[in-house]
Amino acid sequence: MQTIISSIAPVLGAVRSALMNRKNVVATGIGYKVTAGERTGQLSIVCSVERKEPLSKLSSSEMLPKTVDGIPTDVVPTGRIRMFDLPTGKFRPAPGGVSIGHYEITAGTLGCLVKKNGQTYILSNNHVLANSNDAAVGDPILQPGPYDGGTNPADIIAELAEFVPINYNGAASSCPVANSIAESCNLLAALSGSNTRLQAVSVQAAENLVDAALARPLNPGDLRQDILGIGEIIGSAEGTLGLAVRKSGRTTGFTTGEIEQVDVTVDVSYGTDRTARFSDQLIAGAMSQGGDSGSAVLDTSSNLVGLLFAGSDQTTVINRIQNVFSLLGVSL
Repeated sequence: MQTIISSIAPVLGAVRSALMNRKNVVATGIGYKVTAGERTGQLSIVCSVERKEPLSKLSSSEMLPKTVDGIPTDVVPTGRIRMFDLPTGKFRPAPGGVSIGHYEITAGTLGCLVKKNGQTYILSNNHVLANSNDAAVGDPILQPGPYDGGTNPADIIAELAEFVPINYNGAASSCPVANSIAESCNLLAALSGSNTRLQAVSVQAAENLVDAALARPLNPGDLRQDILGIGEIIGSAEGTLGLAVRKSGRTTGFTTGEIEQVDVTVDVSYGTDRTARFSDQLIAGAMSQGGDSGSAVLDTSSNLVGLLFAGSDQTTVINRIQNVFSLLGVSL
């Protein structure tokens, strides 16, 4: 194959400038020709274009040749090719995949936008937005996160709205009637003129299913629907064994991997003397590092399959998105 590529390279070199000057062309190279959405084994001169135009809208001088010296050409729409901004910077509007965090943590990743009761919320991890259970509803959420230069109040993008508490091994589990008690106490506090309020949380079993939280944006216009370097989410899907996945995160940016295990039970360390057991998890390979927590995990068709929250140098642990949606009562 390298011999064939070497024979095509000088042909491409001779016509590269002319091809690059054609309408919408943003790149030229050598690759396999794609026919009816399937990659063939035939090498071709590939012209990447911002968008494919109907032939009726192109003049003869704008049309790309079907062959060059007997070598087939292929036209691939890629959109405009641009520099990727560092995900640790300040974004307004902010997409998924960039730095975010509770004002008392370092930094994590803004996962994506979700809906609840007609309102838009930011989805990320509990330990990113709710400081591993230690936050209170209404706390400031900064973009970028504090480690990346975000300051309070200059960089507040949202406030903590709700989180699923993490149950740590050996700790008392959350009581199912806790929310009712909190509401009663808050009502009494209001009647007595007190400003003190208990926080509202979603409850999960002692064996955790998710590390997840929601933040309410101060201005929905400060957020974008897309994921940095990936694009918009089109739906949700099950994370299945062998599924190819991708994510965009604060630390490692855009990475790809494959779901290597399903139905996983895993013990996750949350620092000194705090470990939490999670069940019904997905495990992928080495596609993340610290700070990528909260990243939305998508399949290659841009369906949301999970919420990244933990890992090691060799592995990535992901909440199934169905559990996240169910416990938080949200949808896309």
